[in-house]
Amino acid sequence: MKGKHWAIGTAVVAIAALAGYIFLVAPQEVPPPVAIAPPAVAPTVQAQTEPPRAAPELPAILHPIEPTPSEEPLPELGRSDAPFRKALGEVLGKKGLALVLSDELIHHLVVTIDNLPRKHLAADVVPLKRAEGKFNTEGKNETLTIGAGNAARYAAYAAAIKAVDSTKLVAVYRRFYPLFERAYHEIGYPQAHFNDRLVAAIDDLLSAPAPEVPVRLVQPKILYEYADPDLEARSAGQKIMMRIGKENAALLKARLGEIRRLVASGQ
Repeated sequence: MKGKHWAIGTAVVAIAALAGYIFLVAPQEVPPPVAIAPPAVAPTVQAQTEPPRAAPELPAILHPIEPTPSEEPLPELGRSDAPFRKALGEVLGKKGLALVLSDELIHHLVVTIDNLPRKHLAADVVPLKRAEGKFNTEGKNETLTIGAGNAARYAAYAAAIKAVDSTKLVAVYRRFYPLFERAYHEIGYPQAHFNDRLVAAIDDLLSAPAPEVPVRLVQPKILYEYADPDLEARSAGQKIMMRIGKENAALLKARLGEIRRLVASGQ
């Protein structure tokens, strides 16, 4: 997935004015007149310039969020893994935290969230351990579908989602928000606001369809694709929602709705 990039440019317009010269030659009686070249006179130039243009306005913040004050100062982004993981552990618990990878955690969270509403999401940027087992399918050719037992692969994630306290989770997010914003700027959006992107990503996930099961697939090459062109054209995040099973998706949507109300209102 590629991220969007905004470029802001300015134009300077210069207009050249007319130039002229004036000279006067006085006649000489003695000695005989001698032609004298007119003295050079500097041309008069009138420059017209446009008034200075106002600096382009930065994008409006759609969903402002204030960081939660903390007694301890925030670490540098490059040294935030340990304190951020510790704060997450207090909310997710030991089992939930075991699903979260540590390396450059905030950076990878930002990249993942930014890419969820896009067409592609590289697996190596997602800061979660992969679900155990292989993707489960049933049938072949015209009857190829997502296997009924595939949703069970996400049981550990569903349990963590069900157990999490949305208010406490958002409190951790608010505390470390300046680092999320900094990481978002560093990946190529220096004038955008990460919380706006988070809300957009949540909205996209909440809009994921709940197709009737079993969901038909095709396998044109190595990877599976949805047989329905409309489903295949969906964002990476919506495809994940459809793949994890209807019950897991419904649970995740309920939790995402709670989180959205907290981060979108700024409360």
